[in-house]
Amino acid sequence: MAERYDCIIIGGGPAGLGASLYASRDRFRTLILEKFYPGGQINTTDRIENYPAFDNISGPDLIEKMVHQVTQFGTEIKTSAEVTALKRLDDGNIQVLTEEETFTARAAILAPGSTYRKLGVPGEEKFRRAGTGVSYCGTCDAPFFKDRRVVTVGGGNTAVEDTLHLTKFAREVILVHRRQEFRASRVLVEELMAKVNESGSNLKLRLDSVVTAIQGEGKVERTIVKNVKTGQETAIDCDGVFVFVGMVPNTDFVKGFVDLSEHGYMKCDPAYLRTKVPGVFVAGDCRVGAAMQLVTAVADGVNAVMWMKQYFRDPNWWNEGIKDELAPGGW
Repeated sequence: MAERYDCIIIGGGPAGLGASLYASRDRFRTLILEKFYPGGQINTTDRIENYPAFDNISGPDLIEKMVHQVTQFGTEIKTSAEVTALKRLDDGNIQVLTEEETFTARAAILAPGSTYRKLGVPGEEKFRRAGTGVSYCGTCDAPFFKDRRVVTVGGGNTAVEDTLHLTKFAREVILVHRRQEFRASRVLVEELMAKVNESGSNLKLRLDSVVTAIQGEGKVERTIVKNVKTGQETAIDCDGVFVFVGMVPNTDFVKGFVDLSEHGYMKCDPAYLRTKVPGVFVAGDCRVGAAMQLVTAVADGVNAVMWMKQYFRDPNWWNEGIKDELAPGGW
């Protein structure tokens, strides 16, 4: 017989841990199912300076504190527990299957996160280690490259936005893009070109080009860039490489259970984080519209639990529209 919980959270990253804190502290029997080990992407972050109350903390240290906190309130965490399928039962409960076990709960919160899409070039993984020079988040890591020379890669909205953000910190920023045209929105491209054309600008473009290798001794020292039209390769001396070529949501296991966007992100009600399946919420970087930040992932998890309580009070609420009077502060 499947073990029964009030709340099952799939994913032990910041969103899942934020959700479990509020669920278990409210005395709901709470289980986190984590494919690997708690923390997700944040475990690869050497320094976090944009999370409230911490001037500077490493990703692993923050996750250790979060895990300790939630388990103190009674959250159970099962690691190496890859979820293979979910099903809504006739009695309204949610059944969650792993390769070895089956669980049921009154509600489930999907928080599997997402993974940075990589270039797949020599040196990328080597220098992805904390503090060695490869990053996937300009908002997170730009301050660590103050007065340095960096290369950014990509042509979408995030690539352009984060490249512009980096110009506020780095001495020089070189944006490498495989085409002449950018996929980013017109207003962002206009802002980018305005910055490039400024007198004395610290932003330069290397178009029709791709990164083929990242090199250095112990840290990033140069990037090898190839012109896709001429085939010529050149070396760019730099202190860091920021890769902005997209994200891959970890949502394959919910295909056919909840609705996914064209790119695989889970669709949900943006106010209450409800999916199309009653009792199933979504939180964090795996959902459409996520801000892809540590603090917003945690907040998503908290919001999901707040609305989970509303669902427990009145299951018919699931099909109601957004109402001001349902705000948590009015309970």
